[in-house]
Formats: sequence, structure tokens, C-alpha cells
Amino acid sequence: MRRNRVLVTSHGTRPEAFGLVEWGLLAAVAGIWGASFLFIAEGLEAFEPLFISWARVLLGAMALSLFPASRIPVQREDRGRIATLAFMWMAFPLALFPIAQQWIDSSLAGMLNGAVPLFAGAFAALFLRRLPRHLQAVGLAVGFAGVVLVALPSTDGASATALGIGLILVAVASYGLSLNLAVPLQQKYGALPVINRAQWFAVLMLTPFGLWDLARSEWQTSSALAVVVLGVAGTGLAFVAMANLAGRAGATRGSVAIYFVPIVAIALGVGFRDESVAFLSLVGIALVLGGAWLSSRRER
Repeated sequence: MRRNRVLVTSHGTRPEAFGLVEWGLLAAVAGIWGASFLFIAEGLEAFEPLFISWARVLLGAMALSLFPASRIPVQREDRGRIATLAFMWMAFPLALFPIAQQWIDSSLAGMLNGAVPLFAGAFAALFLRRLPRHLQAVGLAVGFAGVVLVALPSTDGASATALGIGLILVAVASYGLSLNLAVPLQQKYGALPVINRAQWFAVLMLTPFGLWDLARSEWQTSSALAVVVLGVAGTGLAFVAMANLAGRAGATRGSVAIYFVPIVAIALGVGFRDESVAFLSLVGIALVLGGAWLSSRRER
């Protein structure tokens, strides 16, 4: 890895097949981010989208600042990399998604979000100049096919435009790139000081938009509590868990956690909103599980 460049990545520190720690981090990420859809929906009952994007990052940064490890100093040469990570992983996509969903339904947006591991694998291959292992490439493809089948029944009658799809794909590509950028920083400093600084950078970037939408929002206690949970867990703790997983497993294998997010969202929808699950979605869940297992095998 060249240290005089910003756009770099590195291999994971643990090339072995996923163990209890990796599966535990994956479950934490999928569980928290899968549940985030419920809290976002509740928050939108009273607050404007960009205010939620700003508030969740602010609350996440405040929560992580309570941990002494988040204040570990970082070298001056890495501050620009962390600022880049803040923009690419947090400020830019979190602001772009609600804008894009003006021209695309949330079900289609969720399906396209499942392409994050594909972009993460593509950027990793570019930076490391090495294609993913055949078994992992198959796992990524099978997992993405599963995500499509999981989300396909909910897209019946959904509307979209080329602009909305294009904006979502740009945001998803930004996520894939960010996972690669996070790996060497996490390995050097640990996840807490990197993610905490990145979130404070993102707060500064999102403040003008958040305050603009705050003026147009209303107050509702249930929505406010939902945003608090979304910020502390969905933005604070989940980003730390994702960075740790990427640092251990590498960006390509670590990003497989994204495949499980819609599965958790569907399970919670069934449990709390009395939603039904189509047979096609059950087939998709089986494919996701199989794809994740293939991707989690030992790296070459």
C-alpha cells in the first residue's frame, strides 16, 4: 500500500474463513442497519430527510465521543484521508439517497443498495491489482441475485426514472469505495478514532442542509426518539462494527453484510407491521445465505 495516496486500500488482517468475531460483526451490522428502515420511516413522520441525515451523524459522533479510545491521536497525513472517508461514506451518500428517492421508489432504492459488495469488490480489485478469488466472486454474484429476488416482489408497480436510478448507483458506488478506504485506516488506528473523526467531519459538511430542513420540520416525540436510536446505533455503533469487519476481512468480504440488511428489514416488517413475505423473497434469502457463505471462505 502506498501511503502518499488518498485512494488506497489493503488486504484484511484475517484471510481465514469467517470465525465467530466476523459473523458476530456481520450480524450486528445487518441487524442495526436492517432495523434502521423502521426508525427512518418513523422519523420521516415529522422531520425532513436532510435533517434526519444530519441529526443521525451528529448523534452518532456524540455517542462515539464518549469512548476514550475515540480520542486516540491520528497523524496529520491521515486527516485528509479521514475527511475523504467522511464525505464518501457519510455526508455524500446520506444526503444523496433522500434526494434520489424523489424520482425512485424506496423498494427499488433498497434493491440497488444491494450492489454495494459488487462495487466494493471492483474497487478492491482495482487498488490491489488482484481479482477476487473465484469462490468469492461467485458468492458475490449469488448474494446479489438473492437480494434482487428478496426485493423484487415489493417493486411491483414501483416507479423510477433514469435520474433516480443514476443517483442511487452513484451513492452505492461511493459506499463501495469507502469500505476500501476504511480498511487501512482501521488497521492503523482502530475503528473508533477513525469513525468518530469522520463523523464530526460529516457533521460539518451536512450542517447547512440539516439546519435548512430543521426549519421546515415539525416536532414529534416518537420521531425524535427514532432519530436518536438511528443516530446512536445506526450511525455510531454500526459504522464502527462495519469498519472493524472490513479491517479484519477486507472490503470485499466484509461488505457481504449489506446483503443481509433487506432480510432483517423484511423480518422486522413481518414482526411489527404484519407484512407478508412472498415465496420469491424466501428463495432470495436462501441465495443470500449461500452467497455469504461462499464469500466468507478463506482468501487466497
